[in-house]
Amino acid sequence: MFSWLKREPEDKQNVFENVLEGLKKIYKNKLLPLEEHYAFHDFHSPQLNDSDFDAKPLILLVGQYSTGKTTFIKYLLERDFPGMRIGPEPTTDKFSAVMYSEKEGIIPGNALVVDPKRQFRPLCKFGNAFLNRFQCCLVRSPVLKGISIIDTPGILAGEKQRIDRGYDFTGVLEWFAERVDRIILLFDAHKLDISDEFRRSIEALRGHDDKIRIVLNKADMIDHQQLMRVYGALMWSLGKVLQTPEVARVYIGSFWDQPLRFDINRKLFEDEAQDLFKDLQSLPKNSALRKLSDLIKRSRLAKVHAYIISELRKEMPVFGKDSKKKDLVKNLSDLFKRLQDEHGISMGDFPEIGKMQEHLSKSDFSKFHTFKPKLMEAVDKMLSDDIAQLMSMIPHQEDLAEEQYEIKGGIFEGVEDKVSPFGYKRGEGVNAGFGEPEWIVNKQRETYDAIFDSLSPNGIKISGSAAKVEMIKSKLPNAILGKIWKLADIDKDGFLDKDEFALAMHLINVKLEGNDLPVELPEHLKPPSKREGY
Repeated sequence: MFSWLKREPEDKQNVFENVLEGLKKIYKNKLLPLEEHYAFHDFHSPQLNDSDFDAKPLILLVGQYSTGKTTFIKYLLERDFPGMRIGPEPTTDKFSAVMYSEKEGIIPGNALVVDPKRQFRPLCKFGNAFLNRFQCCLVRSPVLKGISIIDTPGILAGEKQRIDRGYDFTGVLEWFAERVDRIILLFDAHKLDISDEFRRSIEALRGHDDKIRIVLNKADMIDHQQLMRVYGALMWSLGKVLQTPEVARVYIGSFWDQPLRFDINRKLFEDEAQDLFKDLQSLPKNSALRKLSDLIKRSRLAKVHAYIISELRKEMPVFGKDSKKKDLVKNLSDLFKRLQDEHGISMGDFPEIGKMQEHLSKSDFSKFHTFKPKLMEAVDKMLSDDIAQLMSMIPHQEDLAEEQYEIKGGIFEGVEDKVSPFGYKRGEGVNAGFGEPEWIVNKQRETYDAIFDSLSPNGIKISGSAAKVEMIKSKLPNAILGKIWKLADIDKDGFLDKDEFALAMHLINVKLEGNDLPVELPEHLKPPSKREGY
């Protein structure tokens, strides 16, 4: 889908690298000492490593089983990937990190978390039950040069959700939610019920509302009247779970490479896909800004945590420590209110009280440290001076907009297509005709030529807009038709001659028969007059 493969200008690339290096430095020198002194990592989030700052933007897919999460990834990559399983039943039972590599394969979770070059080392705290359900799928896809994608197990419903997974599923989601750049919640147009496990999963994502995008998938399976009712039902269900004053943005579409069942909403699906992909395409450019924002959020939480821990330590008596500890944990809300008034802290910066009480009930208050002003001053200085300096280095949004990433698809997406299609395996359909003396496209040439003659006023070439009228009759998604156009437009002049149009119609039939399109047009599928050595 994406042409975000363009490199940033070298000066901008250096700016982003300098910002990330600056973030590493101020974290290690100013925030990390405060976190270590007050055991922040035991209560909230593990220590950040260089790999956390260097990592590519991450997209987390969350949804109930059979909502199309894995198919959505295939749609983005335009190809299958190792370990992929698709079916109507709960097929994905693992957390899968889909990442770029020249050498394709699968890395199991236990090996993945000991790799210092990757950001997954802290996940070892969830134990073997989780690590046996975690893997990294290495794929040689240009799309993954800019991002990485996390596929999650399908969230269960009914009796199935009562079966214990053996690890803290929502805890893993929380860990990823803190580190990803986008969270995509997928819903099936035929399955809008929100199970208890799905509700808990959505609640685990709270605090990251700015990262969440909602997708109503498989919308081509219903007509426009049903779609209106489904959309209303989805908004009603989300309103009960998300509990936010703002209306959630829902992207409606059908993210797979098969013909649309009801194509009456085709234009709507195109516009929605454009909006969603533009949002995803902005991630590599905004990655440094997101990491900067997350560090600010982490700093505020670390400061509040330091106030809480030091205050609890101060309240502990010499005798009767156990009873005093129980009293302090029970009345933690009173402590929060007092700290809010004393230090002018926003209530939104305090941790969730229930989780904090759970951690504190297991902690030894005698090991807590008293308040250390120098550590707090260093963090305050970091927020006021260092962060501001890094912010000034990042180009403004209008500067970033100078080089907008484009969505692939040529005439079918309304933008100029400058990037080759990638990642498609060669199916039997495109191998048909190999080694035969006769060009296989000629078998239905009379039909294709008759259509061409009806579209071409001069009988020489037809424009993209004229070809589009005929090609969309296949009901294939615009992204697929865009690839077919690119393969068929051999001389890249933006028009199709009679041979090229016949080839385009042949490739449409190849796809409709269930075969995949080639990465590049095989020599035997080219018109004889355009083959090498002709």
